[in-house]
Amino acid sequence: MSTQPYKIFLVDDHTLFRNGLRGLLNSREDCEVVGEASSGEEFLEKLPECDIDVVFMDIAMTGISGDVATARALEMRPDLKVITLSMFGDEDYYFRMVSVGAKGFLLKSSDIDEVVEAIETVAEGGSYFSQELLSSLVSSLRTTPQPEVAPEDEESLSERELEVLLEICKGLSNQQIADKLFISKRTVDKHRANILAKTGCPNTANLVVYAIKHNLVEI
Repeated sequence: MSTQPYKIFLVDDHTLFRNGLRGLLNSREDCEVVGEASSGEEFLEKLPECDIDVVFMDIAMTGISGDVATARALEMRPDLKVITLSMFGDEDYYFRMVSVGAKGFLLKSSDIDEVVEAIETVAEGGSYFSQELLSSLVSSLRTTPQPEVAPEDEESLSERELEVLLEICKGLSNQQIADKLFISKRTVDKHRANILAKTGCPNTANLVVYAIKHNLVEI
């Protein structure tokens, strides 16, 4: 965990919401809001001058949408860590943000403890998805017909890889997984790389969707 406050940027076109979230985060010693924008365009203008650990990005804004702003921001700063904030529980928003590289997804109804947990997890290299959202995704994906995957199209995961995959889907960082499974972080790094290679997923966020769609984990 960082010894300095996490530097956070808020992107949302609702002033009252930004003010409320800024107040809650700045009241904590481990968080500091270092910038704000009321639109994706304003955020992209400010981004080159900002030192940021985590961006909270609204999905539905006046002007360019959150997924477009995220995609353009990641072209400028590939290491940027973006957490989506949305009023919606619609899975379409999740898939749009995941596809452009968001590392987490929180509903605006989340409490401050979950917000801070998401910041810590994403800032330290993990992915975070609210349990409410994951439950909704599981329900939706299990009731929606999925294309069959031929055995030859994917390589089976080992028992240990499945254990690691479950913890990844819970949003744990590699170090947290290592501590929980009593193995080294280097071993977890290797397992994660193997899982991504075997599933053909480009990143962790896509891997969560893949795991749920193919019933590889029970969340």
